[in-house]
Amino acid sequence: MAFVPVPRASVSDHVFAQLRDAVVSGRYRPDDPLPGERELAAAFGVNRHAVREALRRLQQLGLLRISQGGATRVLDWRAHAGLDLALSLVRDGDVLPVEHLVRDMLEMRACIGVDAARRCAERAPDELRRRLPGLVEEFAALAPDLVAMGEANIALWRRIVDGCGNTAYLLAFNSLVAGAVAVGDVPPQRRATELLDVAGHRRLGAAIAAGHGDEAAAQAHTLLTADLTTTTPTTGPERECRA
Repeated sequence: MAFVPVPRASVSDHVFAQLRDAVVSGRYRPDDPLPGERELAAAFGVNRHAVREALRRLQQLGLLRISQGGATRVLDWRAHAGLDLALSLVRDGDVLPVEHLVRDMLEMRACIGVDAARRCAERAPDELRRRLPGLVEEFAALAPDLVAMGEANIALWRRIVDGCGNTAYLLAFNSLVAGAVAVGDVPPQRRATELLDVAGHRRLGAAIAAGHGDEAAAQAHTLLTADLTTTTPTTGPERECRA
């Protein structure tokens, strides 16, 4: 299999990215052996240290099994990889070998957000309940600046997810945010329907403040799935803030 020689700067990153994409795209199948370090170094035009570092990172992602004295074999990423793989796929402007990955991550965010909103309404400390409507108004005041609203929206949702009392949700949310922010493949315009629904955010904040879990979940679902059903985002003057 032919690989493209890489620039001298950050050679390990380039080797890592090409091998990762080769595994995830299916060019290497589960249990296929990779070429040896010497052969890979020659194919990429780099030293063996760069190859070794790239292989170590791929092993950490659950893409490879490295055996001392034996062949390095490809693992089935669908069975062994975690969320770190998804985040690595959306960084640095890479071409994504997984179709609809951005959509998939937005769907995961929606699933977490709906349940987090419900549990935040049920579990949030009184201080957060008192502060949440004000945080929503700070977000609303930024309309119609989608970039500023997007940043404030992340901060708002971090408070909601933190307030739900589920540490696993919070860590997953942080990982999803890191991936989305790093790539820029989810521009604010892609989320315009959600962000500009100020009235929906106010209803969400009010439901959580009042302790109404079912209502909070319903409002979160409406907000977080709005752009998943919008095939062609509109960024022109006809897209208005709904206060």
